[in-house]
Amino acid sequence: MRTEYLALSVALCLASLSANTMAQTTLMHHVNGYTLVDGKLQTFNAIQFTDDKIDRLFTLNQALPSATDITSIDGKGKTLLPGLIDAHGHVLGYGLSLLTADLTNTSSEQQAVERAQAFSKNNPTDGWLMGRGWNQELWDSKQFPTKESLDKAFKANPVSFGRVDGHAIWVNSKALALAGISSTTVAPEGGEIVKDEQGNPTGVLIDNAMNLVFNIVPDLNQQQLQSTLTLAMDSLASYGLTSVHDAGINIDNIKAYQQLAANNAMSVRVNGMLSVEDPRFTTILKQGHITTANDMFKVDSVKISADGALGSRGAALIKEYSDQPGHKGLMLYSDDQLGKLILQSMKAGFQVNTHAIGDNANQVVLDKYQTAIAATDSKALRHRIEHAQILDLADIPRFAQLGVIASIQATHATSDKNMAENRLGKARLAGAYAWRKLLNANAVIANGSDFPIESPNPFFGLHASVTRQDHVNQPLDGWLATEKLSRIEALKSFTIDAAYAGHQEQLLGSLEPGKKADFILVEDDYFTIDPQQIWQNKVIATWVNGRKVFAQE
Repeated sequence: MRTEYLALSVALCLASLSANTMAQTTLMHHVNGYTLVDGKLQTFNAIQFTDDKIDRLFTLNQALPSATDITSIDGKGKTLLPGLIDAHGHVLGYGLSLLTADLTNTSSEQQAVERAQAFSKNNPTDGWLMGRGWNQELWDSKQFPTKESLDKAFKANPVSFGRVDGHAIWVNSKALALAGISSTTVAPEGGEIVKDEQGNPTGVLIDNAMNLVFNIVPDLNQQQLQSTLTLAMDSLASYGLTSVHDAGINIDNIKAYQQLAANNAMSVRVNGMLSVEDPRFTTILKQGHITTANDMFKVDSVKISADGALGSRGAALIKEYSDQPGHKGLMLYSDDQLGKLILQSMKAGFQVNTHAIGDNANQVVLDKYQTAIAATDSKALRHRIEHAQILDLADIPRFAQLGVIASIQATHATSDKNMAENRLGKARLAGAYAWRKLLNANAVIANGSDFPIESPNPFFGLHASVTRQDHVNQPLDGWLATEKLSRIEALKSFTIDAAYAGHQEQLLGSLEPGKKADFILVEDDYFTIDPQQIWQNKVIATWVNGRKVFAQE
């Protein structure tokens, strides 16, 4: 027995020595470091980490270790920040956007067509031509596009171009024919087939009506999924993102992430939200939470969409649109369906993250949450409203009361500022993009971008949060300026509070001993640079799990 004990002790010692030999300790010094701990800003000038975990931060008056087995990196006085977290994006959609026609910031329908033609010439295909990013609000006409312009340019290929917000598509006649959409087609509940005065489809499909086309577009295979996700994640890391919350993924997407994580091929962490639109939703829900061993991927939340978007007038409002009398937007589920999905998900122990943009959608979701949270005792799951964009003032205190997180996207405010007033009128703007009111009511805000609808660059979001201005510093004092965030509050919303929104604040979101070595080195000091220049900050390098995943050329 004693011999066996000694043998076991020797084996354990050898294993320990082997582990220590393999462990890699790195010291990054000469940095201008910032992190938030318990809501307070702390500064440091060096960080030491071993493999994927932080060991220690050093301030100016502390001696740095001089062991020869420690790898030393000179930060050259640049600013070091915790890795930034985007609490709401679409990774596959972003990857596909890098591979499809980019119609963002076009000034007319014709320019959008010409942009697509140029893409098609350089990327010929005998199948579907895909693209995204058009926004009729940027066009002089302010009108939805039509199939006629696409029919002239693309006679052989079916075409589907997504609106910038992802809540409408513009298709040609060939795509309509393949989808079986005609003057007699009735739009599904929660969707709209836009028709002309003669009752013929114009080529624009809104919200649930888009599925009539999506259902006939060929799916990507696993190899294509993985390569597209990899392309997207590598790009996201270049912007200083170390973690993203992927808002709505299906089982095929989950399998692709699991394989990439197993191959150590993920450059950023992904917190996936299971889409209730997946036909296998109930089966996946019953299987429980998913977490990979290296903490690079997990799924413990679900994504529901309650309404559409403001730009396409699909956001569900309590009162009619100011620029379309009689129209109040679209709820994508019946009252009963929405309640059942929320309750089912909470009962399964999943955090529920529901897209709600209009004030009616937000109110309905809060009502459903209140009932379901009481029935399931699931307040601790930190359910979320994604966007929380237009709020009735009476609903703002309910976020903190119910423990519901407001998952906002700061750049939506600066992109939507002109359109929002047209849609809502001045009075309803009091509850629009109301971040300060939410914070004052003790709500937790997690920030993101909703990429590829907006740029994934988190410094754009930090800038919009602090200034409420666009990139040409308009309006001068900021749009609805009383809703601005401080620099600390903005950084908090992209770091520790975004981590909290994903139940990961013990792992991520701040630079503290024992937490993951996820951090970024950037050119300019976020806290001293002119606030109007925050969006111009450049990422020098990005580390995830103690591994450099991006370096500026």
